[in-house]
Amino acid sequence: MAQPRRSWPLVSNLNPRSSISEAYKILRTNIDFSNYDNAVHTIMITSCSMAEGKSTTAANLAVTYGQTNRNVLVIDADMRKPSQHHAFQISNRYGLSSVLSKQSTIQEALQLTSISNVTVMTSGPIPPNPSELLASKRMTSLIEELKADFDIIIVDTPPIIAITDAQIMANKCDGVILVVDSGKVKNEIALKAKSMLDHVQARILGVVLNKKKRVRNDDYYYYYGEREK
Repeated sequence: MAQPRRSWPLVSNLNPRSSISEAYKILRTNIDFSNYDNAVHTIMITSCSMAEGKSTTAANLAVTYGQTNRNVLVIDADMRKPSQHHAFQISNRYGLSSVLSKQSTIQEALQLTSISNVTVMTSGPIPPNPSELLASKRMTSLIEELKADFDIIIVDTPPIIAITDAQIMANKCDGVILVVDSGKVKNEIALKAKSMLDHVQARILGVVLNKKKRVRNDDYYYYYGEREK
């Protein structure tokens, strides 16, 4: 019997006025306003290790960009443990791996979602050679082709310390967001992740400190949290 698909809520869509949704909007705004001279069209999201919230961040950031009436594409480039098809509750039959291996067309791999202005290219079937596919000239040309059709492209990649995939993709994107679990990742691990990004001359747009315990008397909590009651 087939196992039911795991799903997790897109808070930015379900509750756009919540404090969590506002945090994603602040991230979007910071990306937009910190890059006057160099426009950012492709944003890579990675983390130091597994289960830090990179895929959740990628999906919710895409939703907030869609809410500004920009045409957004999410590419699930984590072809080892993909999750964006779960987030958006869509099929993973065709996706990035099938496009790169010429098993499907780009149009077959692009899926509209139930969220306005957000399209997703899932990972596709898990291939035996993810790193080689991402490093290919076909991947570079695919990104360039998609940039002509979308205002913002958000690329979800595997954790950077575990494998080389994220380093490979960092060179193909305009900027990188590093997601760090505040209660899990030690400083030296976060610094190592940054060093690996610096090594490939990635443009680091910022760091998302995830799962940080919210202080009740914090100004942010007061402004966005208390008024919701």
